[in-house]
Amino acid sequence: MKKRLITLIFIFIIVPMGFYTKFYKGIYANWVNNSLCGVLYEIFWILFFYLFFPKLKCVYIVLIVFGATCILEFLQLWHPPFLQVLRANFIGVTILGNSFVWNDFPYYFIGSLFGWILIIGIDKRNF
Repeated sequence: MKKRLITLIFIFIIVPMGFYTKFYKGIYANWVNNSLCGVLYEIFWILFFYLFFPKLKCVYIVLIVFGATCILEFLQLWHPPFLQVLRANFIGVTILGNSFVWNDFPYYFIGSLFGWILIIGIDKRNF
């Protein structure tokens, strides 16, 4: 139960940070809006799945989230009507994205690495 509480606390921290990156207007705004948010996106989904599947090995959670995120990135090359409807609002575009960018993959990797370190720390209570 303590692991879930700690995970929820981290989720409640990471979600506002992630949304803030989408609205940030200061220095390096383009990088924060379009790249840094990918790191936080990965961490959120890793924490989310760890919250619901705490017995699953951490490495599997990270690989599943990283793989799914990469698939979602490639789906941005596809524009069928049903995906366009989903992408027509802020939450849809935040989750699914709207344009394919090769440079997003390193940020997904970095976010997965940080997410992995975080859930290992929660799992072992070593943070």
